[in-house]
Amino acid sequence: MDYELPYFPYSKYLKNKYGQKIYKLPVNLPVSCPNRKNKRGCSFCAESGTGFEAMDSHFLVKEQLEKTRVSIERRYHAHKFIAYFQNYTNTFLPLEVFGGYIEEAAKFPDIVEIAVSTRPDCISREYLDLLKEINRQYETNITIELGLQTVNYHTLMQMNRGHTLAEWIDAVLTVKKFDFEICVHVILNLPGDGMPDVIETAKILSSLGIQTVKAHSLYIAKNTDLCDAYESGKIQLCSKEEYLERLAVFLEYLAPEIAIERLFSRIPEKDSAFCNWGCSWWKLRDELTDSMQANGRYQGRKFDYLGGAALKNAGFI
Repeated sequence: MDYELPYFPYSKYLKNKYGQKIYKLPVNLPVSCPNRKNKRGCSFCAESGTGFEAMDSHFLVKEQLEKTRVSIERRYHAHKFIAYFQNYTNTFLPLEVFGGYIEEAAKFPDIVEIAVSTRPDCISREYLDLLKEINRQYETNITIELGLQTVNYHTLMQMNRGHTLAEWIDAVLTVKKFDFEICVHVILNLPGDGMPDVIETAKILSSLGIQTVKAHSLYIAKNTDLCDAYESGKIQLCSKEEYLERLAVFLEYLAPEIAIERLFSRIPEKDSAFCNWGCSWWKLRDELTDSMQANGRYQGRKFDYLGGAALKNAGFI
């Protein structure tokens, strides 16, 4: 645990892993999502997906990496990088096409890791075999980023995720057979979810041995089903204070070795009807950190529920 923060930050996780500062270079592929075929997809997903910080997908992978590297290297003085295939569902491509994009990134100088964002229903052994071969050939680590959002399967259906908890767990177990690391995306303030869902989400991630987590505060992107429901008053969002408490509880129940990559969402103001209660994400982060430190709260404080907890509590083991 980093005692300067009440949680284990992703930056320290990468420093421990690679011995130096590492930054992600986002890559945007000309790809969509199976959940958007003939429908609008997840209720919260904008037409452009989530690649707000990435270049346009018509640029070659090499061009995107080259241009983004220049600005990141100048600003953060990093010299090793993760090629982050970020937007939409990156494995929703013909196998040979997908492999070509990944290999192009693996050949790029100073790429130590490739992160592939995808969905549970777009994970298969064939694609993982291909990634494993690239991992061997180029000695480039592989991380699979899987959207979960919540363990509440009722909420998953309401949000039109196109999968339930079972499919997500199956995808995790499949990926783990290949020894790839897994990053999970969660949204802790979806309409319909409460604190029990937050706690159970932390417990599920901890029990499955996930390496990293991105917690996204729910934003309302324009021209989405969720935006229609929000503007018509059909859904209510929790307060800033409630979200900060959910985050704190989530971290307390989360295994201490799971790295925290993100705690709040970011979206250009012009694209959103609501985001972060009108606050800067870094101000919210500081408020969360200050509150947790002042009250002696930290990641893993309540991580005592696995490995025969009742037997340990009874003093039998």
